[in-house]
Amino acid sequence: MTQLEQLRAAMGRAGVDALWVSDPANVRAVSGFSSGKDGKVLVTGDGAVLYTDGRYTVQAQEESRIEQHIARPPETYQDAAERVRGGRVGFEAEHLTVAGLEDLRAHWEAELVPTRGLVEALRRVKTPQEVAAIREAQALADRVYAAVRPMVRAGVRELDVALELETGLRRAGAEVAFDVIVASGPRGAMPHGVASDKVIEEGELVTIDFGARVRGYHSDMTRTLAVGRPSDELRRVYGAVLEAEEAAVAAVGPGVRAADLDALARGILERHGLAAAFAHSLGHGVGLNIHEGPGLRGTSEDVLEPGMVVTIEPGAYLPGVGGVRIEDLVLVTERGHEVLSRAAKEALPE
Repeated sequence: MTQLEQLRAAMGRAGVDALWVSDPANVRAVSGFSSGKDGKVLVTGDGAVLYTDGRYTVQAQEESRIEQHIARPPETYQDAAERVRGGRVGFEAEHLTVAGLEDLRAHWEAELVPTRGLVEALRRVKTPQEVAAIREAQALADRVYAAVRPMVRAGVRELDVALELETGLRRAGAEVAFDVIVASGPRGAMPHGVASDKVIEEGELVTIDFGARVRGYHSDMTRTLAVGRPSDELRRVYGAVLEAEEAAVAAVGPGVRAADLDALARGILERHGLAAAFAHSLGHGVGLNIHEGPGLRGTSEDVLEPGMVVTIEPGAYLPGVGGVRIEDLVLVTERGHEVLSRAAKEALPE
């Protein structure tokens, strides 16, 4: 069954005759058009149309797997109006703006129905081509990390480390997947501590979280490093997080409940007295978005399937002291898993 056939089946279950796709990643997933923020897709029972404007005529012809209609609103809505007249049309409630919804109501004689996650559900399991792009992005990030690792030392600013990572990614032909996190010393207690002008000091831990984007697909990896010899408490925390991370990675496989993986890692940290220090979920899916399904958290109902690509990233954060996060990018395979992130997890100095 093709992706469009799967989507139409999902539309049927949702009780809609057509779907107006506006989320940029979903536009790309359905059509192949890489400038999804400047496009929309209408999927009906017997067709699919990409709507974009004249700036993208050639690009849409080259990239799109579906029919293209080159126009700007209101002509876009007027063309689509003929295709949806009298039907029930789903729209992406988590993306379409109020203004966008009002535009549709002004031009369409159709019942507009809010939907959630119809395309996103299909994106959870990656095609071999998508896996290849993610694999390439992670391999590239690993190479850049290895080249930059020697500069992480006392006296260097976090911003300078981040700049070298970003420059390395771009020189290698990739985009920067998200704001690079370089958090040293007490700043390591911030899970999203993007690089600052703080100078790295002797005896600190440094958390580095970054990724590449290749052909629209992301990678994601975190390593925590020691500069000099950290305190005994930080060494203890690092060991606990590493134990939790490696145990959760080892448990990844088809049929495994995401909530059980979260509970496994969380239980290990709890035994080390760090339950309260683990302030986020265990991980998430990665693809056209850096954060997508499945969600690896305690309340998740997701079950892992072959072709899913997920992060495993437990952490422990101690305000005023520092923090540790270790993250691998993992592909779920038919018989288990494959770790895509190959950068070394360093032992802390004695």
